[in-house]
Amino acid sequence: MASFINLPHSPLKWINDFLMAIFFLFAGMEIKRELMSGELSSFKRAILPFGAALGGMVVPALIFMFFNMGTAFSHGWGIPTATDIAFSLGIASLFGKRVSTSLKIFLMALAIIDDLGAIIVIALFYGAKVGGMYFLFAAFLYGLLWLCNYTKMKPGIIQLVLSLLLWYAILNSGIEASITGVLVAFAMPVNSLPKLEKVIHGAVNFFILPLFALANTAILIPGDISVSLNSTIAMGVIAGLVIGKPVGIFLFSRVLVALKIAKLPSQTYWKQFLGMGTLAGIGFTMSIFTTTLAFKGELYRDTAKIAILVSMMLSLVISWIYFRSIGQPRSRKSIIRSGQVGGVDAEIALG
Repeated sequence: MASFINLPHSPLKWINDFLMAIFFLFAGMEIKRELMSGELSSFKRAILPFGAALGGMVVPALIFMFFNMGTAFSHGWGIPTATDIAFSLGIASLFGKRVSTSLKIFLMALAIIDDLGAIIVIALFYGAKVGGMYFLFAAFLYGLLWLCNYTKMKPGIIQLVLSLLLWYAILNSGIEASITGVLVAFAMPVNSLPKLEKVIHGAVNFFILPLFALANTAILIPGDISVSLNSTIAMGVIAGLVIGKPVGIFLFSRVLVALKIAKLPSQTYWKQFLGMGTLAGIGFTMSIFTTTLAFKGELYRDTAKIAILVSMMLSLVISWIYFRSIGQPRSRKSIIRSGQVGGVDAEIALG
């Protein structure tokens, strides 16, 4: 019956196509809230995390391509471009005062933009051939959702039915169905976001994400794991997340600050900023999700997932060692005297 009406044909597909759409709805609401009234609400606030996030996607993708250029696996370049918001912020919180509040806020903004970038990558590069009729039907339904918002209609059963139909149309159009969640979030009135976030927060964090992880990380560990880790897939993922993420974030940020287009967050200096980049190398949820779309063979998926888990542990350990070595953040006055405030001249900063 499910296949007759073109619905997901297995429990795993329901998790990845439908339940993850609810996760993306939650992520989309966070993105919209930040864009409208949060850390990303103005050009001055948003330019550095946008630039940092771009660097944290471009460099890992290039590193993966370097290892897999000319192979059948090059399509997996999107895997090491993602940052897991929950894990990275959770680890940052465990480090206590060694990671300043302003740096945690910046990491959150960067991770949110990173999620948006990953969503765009998935939509553009990891969908099937787009079916015209279903795509037009989806566009019509999405227009109706925006019309509900424009007419200030109170969110209710009409929007719910339109959202479910939109998911069905996108599923059958060939575009990744989970993207529906972000589209719905963007079409919602801002004042309704906090209430809905509160409603689905528990389900997303305590049911959907654990179920997704359980269903998608049931990895068959090979007898000789070194064979998997020596593959170009694993080397590209590990090098991309563990090295590419901090390097890309740091370099792009350095350039923006040097050109005086942006400035570092308050109470933050470059050594600490580099450490924050290592936390961004934790890409668990979105990286695994991209893996399920990038590779069809279970062997290749398992290899990438093993690499993601190894990268997660390496990024965690490196971050812990790094932040212990640089100590707790100093006062702003001492930071300015050392000339480490975003490359700004100390005399100007003191003046």
